[in-house]
Amino acid sequence: MTTSPPLRRNYEELSCDGKAPKLSRVEPSWENGLLHANSPGDIIIGGLFPIHKQTNRSTTQGPLSCSGYDLRGFLQTQVMIYTLREINWRTPRALPNFTLGYDIYDTCGDVSFAIGATLQLLKNQSDPQMCLVPANFQSVLPEPKTKAVIGERYSEVSVAVARVVALSSVAQISYGSTSEQLSRKLKFPTFLRTVSSDEHQTKAIAELVRKFNWTTVAIVGSDDEYGKYGSDRLVDNLKNICIEFINILPGYFSQNISQAHKWLDKLVYNINKSSAEAVIMFTKDTNVNVIMEAAIKHNLNRTWIAGDSWSTSSLVSTLPGIEKAGEVFGFISKRNEVPNFKDYVMSAFNGTTNDILDHHLIHYPLCSVQSDENRENNCSLADSKQGSKQCLDLSCLAEHIDQDESYNIYLAVQVIVESLRRLLKCDNRKCKRNNQFTASELLTEIKKVNFTVNTTRIFFNSNGDPSLGYDILYWNMTESKQGTRIKTIGEYWPNGKIKIPDDLVSDKSTRMVTAYNCSKTCKSGQMLKQQSRKCCHDCVPCAEGEFSAGNGDKCESCGQKEYSSLQRNTCFKKTPEFLDWSDPFIIILSCLQVLGIIITIVFAILFAIYRRTPVVKAVGGYLCFLELFSLLVCFCLAFSFIGKPTAASCMLGLPVFGIAFSLCISCILANLLQILVGFNFDPKIRSWIKKLNQPAAVVIIISGIQLALCVPWLYFHRPFPSERILKRTILLQCHKGSDKLFIATLVYNAFWALSCFLFAFKGKQLPDLYKNASLITTSMLLFLIIWILFIPIYISLFGRYKRAIESAAILISSYSILCCHLAPKCYIIMFRKEINNENAITEYIRKHFEQKNLTVVKS
Repeated sequence: MTTSPPLRRNYEELSCDGKAPKLSRVEPSWENGLLHANSPGDIIIGGLFPIHKQTNRSTTQGPLSCSGYDLRGFLQTQVMIYTLREINWRTPRALPNFTLGYDIYDTCGDVSFAIGATLQLLKNQSDPQMCLVPANFQSVLPEPKTKAVIGERYSEVSVAVARVVALSSVAQISYGSTSEQLSRKLKFPTFLRTVSSDEHQTKAIAELVRKFNWTTVAIVGSDDEYGKYGSDRLVDNLKNICIEFINILPGYFSQNISQAHKWLDKLVYNINKSSAEAVIMFTKDTNVNVIMEAAIKHNLNRTWIAGDSWSTSSLVSTLPGIEKAGEVFGFISKRNEVPNFKDYVMSAFNGTTNDILDHHLIHYPLCSVQSDENRENNCSLADSKQGSKQCLDLSCLAEHIDQDESYNIYLAVQVIVESLRRLLKCDNRKCKRNNQFTASELLTEIKKVNFTVNTTRIFFNSNGDPSLGYDILYWNMTESKQGTRIKTIGEYWPNGKIKIPDDLVSDKSTRMVTAYNCSKTCKSGQMLKQQSRKCCHDCVPCAEGEFSAGNGDKCESCGQKEYSSLQRNTCFKKTPEFLDWSDPFIIILSCLQVLGIIITIVFAILFAIYRRTPVVKAVGGYLCFLELFSLLVCFCLAFSFIGKPTAASCMLGLPVFGIAFSLCISCILANLLQILVGFNFDPKIRSWIKKLNQPAAVVIIISGIQLALCVPWLYFHRPFPSERILKRTILLQCHKGSDKLFIATLVYNAFWALSCFLFAFKGKQLPDLYKNASLITTSMLLFLIIWILFIPIYISLFGRYKRAIESAAILISSYSILCCHLAPKCYIIMFRKEINNENAITEYIRKHFEQKNLTVVKS
């Protein structure tokens, strides 16, 4: 493992001599502790690259050093050198009479190293001895020798560098820093980049999550500008997506210390117990490398979403057993190849020399001709045995060339060159201005560029951000023996459009499996519902009256007139429930009603034929026809309770029965008064009853009062059809409109029935041959008993048979009068004709009084 010499912590002691060391293959340049390469030129462009990826930074004091040599970082420095070389040598010249030089430093991905390198870049070109800050702080800052800086890769480092270069208005163009914070021009006025901001990257990740129909994710960020701001933006963009946990890794996470190990154990535990369908990692590849090693060890087999900081990282993708960690999707700035750079590398850098290249060749000397098997082994050892001085085949080195950040570096150089052409007013033959311009002037021109490089259109918005999209990557870990192949499967553009293969979307969004530690989809009739664990949804059966078509869809309520199936996967219409004509109980009631109607009509015919006989006169004469008419109405009304309730049937039911039955009772009462007047010989009682013996008046008054009760009932509070929604049926019934008027009607009829009962009971001792009083007593007693029993049964009963009870009560009431009061008279007419004459009545009265030793008075 290569290690740089210590870097002194006190930057006030940095050398300002500005002398570039002599270049040699055996002793590469380490200026002020920093790996460094430069080339003279009329215009100098600075470069900041993390060739090493780690430092020995800790809480204890001591010199800092770099470790973790990165082949990719090394190649990116060579992209800048190669691009500048091509521009200088290209014919026609882009900048006639001017040569571009470079000054490139290894920052080791560390803020302190980067600031030290930046201070070196900002030395004054006319006085190399002068440091950035002059002795007289109030004077104007000196014009730096470096007119523009390309770098740094990491956002945290770029934030520190941007604050320093802004003092001299030097343009900084980053090829990899994506933090949205760097778009704030009031804080970072000279910062620009050739990579899209995290604003778009986080939107792209959120769009991918939605496209795959994932509902639960976890986020792993880092304690720097890239990780913290990226994680915050992810939370904002992942609306309606459950974020199970967010872990922000400390700065020391990738170091081999006990605190870092505890953090790793905690993170692995969280991931292993998580129900997240994807783990989004927004952190450096050095941190991801540690996590993935643990994922391989514990065989986590999850789905990972990579930010652009590690989506193409060879450090991670070449880990042995990486397939055990699971599948990886990633985002990277639109990829492209640097023209002819691969050929340049394969040609052993075309004989070029620079200190960073020399440093590389010391530790990775080029291999001679070797077999394919040895070549593959050397490729796999490139990262695992750094500093071993094992030879590295050029074709293997070429495989480490990335197509994202390298191309962004290429674009950054092209942007600076295009800006210089405009600033210096150059054509293909000469430039009208000399190189005496300020860094501020160049910055102004850079902000205005708008041109096309190969097929890429590059320009900057007011925030210094380009309008470039992202490639969506997938790590294929099975097709090659040489390890992971990272392939592009889709793309995302800043306008929100995302393109992914339909078959992949279909596979991810409809997969009928159990997602990590909790259900993803359910059977029909079940819904996904969060129980005890955050973001974890279990399959829960829908409640009665709800249904779910499947796939864990939310249970929805059936309509008010519908019920759910036993499987809760669909709804059925509820069956209307009413007294159907085919019901056995209704058939019996109907037969009794028809029989009652026939008997009533037969009785009416008999009474009409024998209307002049004593027995008909004894039952009331013409009053018996009114009584029979009212009973006929009652029998007919019983049919109104059968079948589907309608407005007419509801109105005809109880109100009309109340009127009809009051007419029947009034006729019976008038008949009783006639009997009492005829057979009571007590002068006082006879005189009192005689005054009441007005049959027509009695009938009209009693039935008229009942009519007065029922008319307002029918007019103002008329009964109407109503529905009662039950679990699986809809009960169709009649609402009475007014319970008070209904009760009043029943109480009124009950009162006169009780009066008839009392009068009839009083007249049982009278010499009545036809036993009218006794029979009326029986019929009224039955009526009262029936309705006394009806009320509690009616109140407690529920369902369609409630109306059947109403019909049965009317039917029994009518039969009690028909059978107990009128049927005996028909029997006498038909079978006891010998007593149906006046002589028989007279003889019966005489015997009655003789038995009581009373004298019959003839008048």
